Amino acid sequence: MTSPRTVVIAGAGIGGLTAAVALAQRGFLVSVIEQAEQLEAIGAGVQLSPNASRLLIALGLGERLAPYVVAPQALNVMNARSGRVLARASLADAAQRYGAPFWVIHRGDLHTVLHEEMAATGRVTLQLGTRVEDVAVHGNGVTVAGWRNMEAVDAQGCAVIGADGLWSVLRSRLTHAEEPRFARHTAWRTLVPAEVVSPALRAPTVNLWLGRHAHLVHYPVRGGRLVNVVAIVRDDWREAGWSAAGDRTEIAERFSAGRWHAAPRALIGAATQWQKWALYDCAPLKHWGQGPVTLLGDAAHPMLPYLAQGAAMAIEDAAVLATCLAQAPADAPAALRSYEAKRLKRTARTQIAARRNGTVYHMGGALRTLAISAMGGTRLLRRYDWLYGWQPD
Repeated sequence: MTSPRTVVIAGAGIGGLTAAVALAQRGFLVSVIEQAEQLEAIGAGVQLSPNASRLLIALGLGERLAPYVVAPQALNVMNARSGRVLARASLADAAQRYGAPFWVIHRGDLHTVLHEEMAATGRVTLQLGTRVEDVAVHGNGVTVAGWRNMEAVDAQGCAVIGADGLWSVLRSRLTHAEEPRFARHTAWRTLVPAEVVSPALRAPTVNLWLGRHAHLVHYPVRGGRLVNVVAIVRDDWREAGWSAAGDRTEIAERFSAGRWHAAPRALIGAATQWQKWALYDCAPLKHWGQGPVTLLGDAAHPMLPYLAQGAAMAIEDAAVLATCLAQAPADAPAALRSYEAKRLKRTARTQIAARRNGTVYHMGGALRTLAISAMGGTRLLRRYDWLYGWQPD
């Protein structure tokens, strides 16, 4: 018979690992199933806005994260051609304004800390190289069926959490027929050693350069030793996945001297290796789960990166999910419906806001410049009080 305190999580990304840690700390046994053969410290930078950092701190991870994070002092929004600062929002007082710091970190470092904490709880098992194929609800709970090394495997629990990302298998098993929609943009990412660029380009700030049909973001990670660079361009390339090799010549041509300021071009020129991924999202779903099964993170609400909230929303999901299950451990379906009710409107609002930001970022022209300049840094930050000031019930 399945333990009423065992939860199965499909996916070992940031959302899945955060959920595993939060559940284990509340006394649950957790089985995490991941299709990758090994957990690798790969990926781009992650912005941990106060709504996410406060939850990681509450999980006791503040000291472990400290050597890896950078606390940016400001957000600078700049015109791509002229270099003119359109708006500057102070992030130095984020902890006072929102009750938690604003951090940036390499995704691999965050993943490593979560994995270490998950292992330290002694309550989580991890099955790598296992692809989830289906779920079956029965009288004793729910069973996840999968494949590992061409052999059928399964895991049982009182609840199953689909944290298996944008192309979620469990989302399709829950009768969500809509496929993710291509946003006609591609994101390119790289890491540049801080010592090879000017002090201004490695300063502890988040810098957003806005051009027509393209924008570029950069900020330091790994305690300031590397500069994370993400360039987003209009594109028809739509290959699935997020680690395809990128041609440095192609991305340099997209940021030509006639249209782009010397500073972002210097970053692009200093990079030797690029990876790229096509951008997709989904329209907000009206419901996520059924019975003792639900979704979390990108599996539930894929969103475009223009609010830098993909990881933050997954971390929020994990915290709320763990609380709801802890409050009703004997009734997983009711706990999961409570979790969904608390998350649906907020994540839908964030998805829509991210898509709107993308439209503004790429429209170009005097109207965008005028609108952002008139808003100013203080009003720009205030627009996101609803986002950064969020706290769980």
